[in-house]
Amino acid sequence: MTTRIDERFLKLKKEGRAALVTFVMAGDPDLSTSLEIVKALPEAGADVIEVGMPFTDPMADGPAIQAAGLRALKAGTTLKKTLALVKSFREGDQKTPIVLMGYYNPIYVFGPEAFLAAAKEAGVDGVIVVDLPPEEDEELCIPARKAGLNFIRLATPTTDDRRLPKVLENTSGFVYYVSLTGITGASLVDYSGVASAVTRIKRHTALPVAVGFGVKDRASAAAIAETADGVVVGTALVNALRASLEAGDRAGPGTVEAVTKLAAEIAIGVREGRRGKARDSAKPSILRSLLSVFR
Repeated sequence: MTTRIDERFLKLKKEGRAALVTFVMAGDPDLSTSLEIVKALPEAGADVIEVGMPFTDPMADGPAIQAAGLRALKAGTTLKKTLALVKSFREGDQKTPIVLMGYYNPIYVFGPEAFLAAAKEAGVDGVIVVDLPPEEDEELCIPARKAGLNFIRLATPTTDDRRLPKVLENTSGFVYYVSLTGITGASLVDYSGVASAVTRIKRHTALPVAVGFGVKDRASAAAIAETADGVVVGTALVNALRASLEAGDRAGPGTVEAVTKLAAEIAIGVREGRRGKARDSAKPSILRSLLSVFR
């Protein structure tokens, strides 16, 4: 079964450019504002949207995304409400792929079978569950694929050639390469190392490889887009949102724009990467328009 994720990466491959994959936390700082942000991201240049499922103990996340999850939980966000957010988004957008990203505990409490059915009904296209290793594929990964959802697996710098085939065995949609060891929000330095890692992963799979952790601006996005099939940005957008909040972590008048303007700048960087340079140099107005909308 072909998903929106498969279709989007195939389309972008034909266009000769990488995808911009954006992450935002559902319910941060509240459900209505986060829905506005998700709705606005495609116009800002997002090709795939990851929606975080807030959880109290996010082991792989840095302080920024941990705080975003706590703000969302404080605002009353639940997994059921996260799925409702996706369903509301789908009322106006049937094309942009949506990936739910988070941890297994809330899914386990919800009920894996019930979760997959509800996610499919809401319009979710894929899931990333960072604390379920390949050895537990029967728990959620294989049922997800049977339900028509991509199960996206993470690979890291420590995933060597002996481990990689196991990691990729039931992965679908794309491979999310974590560009460094550590938590979300860390700084990326060695772009050449990323390029070699992407090349190594591609020796084991035909799936697109998207790179995240450390992407924070137009320049870092452009550097990664030279070799990767996708550029993932999360912490930078979460930080932009946080900086726009008013007292009590309330959304300010510029909260949505703070996120979408940065996303638009990073989208330009993605399009300036090697894969999109030839096409976009002939159409510079496309690049300018992405950012001008949010000035």
